Amino acid sequence: MPARSKRADALRNQQTLLDAAAAVFVTSGVDAPIREIAARAGVGMGTIYRHFPNRADLVVAVYRHQVDACAEAGPTLLAGADSPLMALRQWVDLFVDFLVTKHGLANAMQSDSSGFDALHTYFLDRLVPVCAQLLDAAVDAGEISPGTHAYELMRGIGNLCIGRESDPRYDPRRLVELLLKGLQRPQPS
Repeated sequence: MPARSKRADALRNQQTLLDAAAAVFVTSGVDAPIREIAARAGVGMGTIYRHFPNRADLVVAVYRHQVDACAEAGPTLLAGADSPLMALRQWVDLFVDFLVTKHGLANAMQSDSSGFDALHTYFLDRLVPVCAQLLDAAVDAGEISPGTHAYELMRGIGNLCIGRESDPRYDPRRLVELLLKGLQRPQPS
């Protein structure tokens, strides 16, 4: 007998749980108490453990969920923003949220380096093309100078996000904003 797919309400509940876990991870890290995630999602702790038997399962699911959400947001932002540069800025903001959430992923997956490598490949395969599309659109609109590659921009943003979890005084967003300003073409006065 074939396995039944999850009901629509069960999928919605799981998405709500993943969104709640991601939000808690941003503020409290991947080692946040499960009860904090359950409270934010409005579910019991048993519900979380039923979907995700251990913390690594939950962290990986949040990671994949956020990669997918970030990848899917790119074209939507590009279609709805006032300009390609504004879409790029909005997407980078989502990307920074994602990067802040993923710190600690390696610790949560201690014994599964092949799983971590597979997630990193998934991350690159899904997000580099989206970032490239946003950069190309901003170049075509004359808003930024050509020559910035998506991978190097994403890597630079990632490097700026390092250390946030160990220093609450450090907010990488200010430096990321400076980086994005540096991409902009000077506008004629």
